[in-house]
Amino acid sequence: MITVKIYATLREGRQKIYELSSAEFSSAGDIMSYLNIPAGEVAILLINGFHSKDGDAVRDGDTVSLFPPCAGG
Repeated sequence: MITVKIYATLREGRQKIYELSSAEFSSAGDIMSYLNIPAGEVAILLINGFHSKDGDAVRDGDTVSLFPPCAGG
């Protein structure tokens, strides 16, 4: 299983955490497409806590975290 954690505004209309079959997804981009999250809406993508790109591979046991752009002060 791959655990996917979605943060802030990316959660709108989505669950906070997904458990997805590792057999169905080979990259973080595959997961984003499945969840209907455009790459342009993701500012930070982490795989197991490390900054990653949407083309990076995902494997069984991985945790993928998706964050939108943030503003603040």
